[in-house]
Order: sequence, then structure tokens, then C-alpha cells
Amino acid sequence: MTQKTHMSEKKTEVKNSEAVPYFVHEGIMTRMERTNHRLWVMCILLVIVLVATNLSWIIYESQFEYYEEQIVEQESESGNNNFIGHDGDITNGKADSND
Repeated sequence: MTQKTHMSEKKTEVKNSEAVPYFVHEGIMTRMERTNHRLWVMCILLVIVLVATNLSWIIYESQFEYYEEQIVEQESESGNNNFIGHDGDITNGKADSND
């Protein structure tokens, strides 16, 4: 039982001591600087990977051309039949004459 009391006294002595040797402080600061440097490198790397994946997805999706086929029937008396679709393209055609 005396050993437990002795150990608890040592723990309180270590907790209450405020003096830390300078080389210990320098070692801790150096370790923190290395860790911070690694975290910044990782953040920059993640941003680069995010931009690369978004760019590759845009390039992949842009190789496909999506279009809708519209079948429009309209009549014209003059013989010319123009249709302006939803995208603004003018499709020239000939009207089916009923004559």
C-alpha cells in the first residue's frame, strides 16, 4: 500500500510541475511544425485531386451529344415549310401539298 501512495505522489508532482526543459519544448514545437506542414500539403493535394476529378467528369460527359428528335407535321400553302425548334435552329423543308 505504501507503493501506491508513493506512485500517486509522483503523479501529482509531475502534474503540478510547470517547468519544462527548453529542449523538450523545442522538440514538441518541431513535431507540431512537421505535422502542420503535412496537413497543409494534404489539404493542397485534396484540392488538386478534387479539381482533377471534376475536370475529368466534365470531359467524360462532354463527349456525348444528347439530342431529341422531333417529328413535326405542319401545313403550308406556299410550298415552303420552316420550323424553328426549341433550340433556335431553323429546319427548312417542303410542305406536303394536298393538290
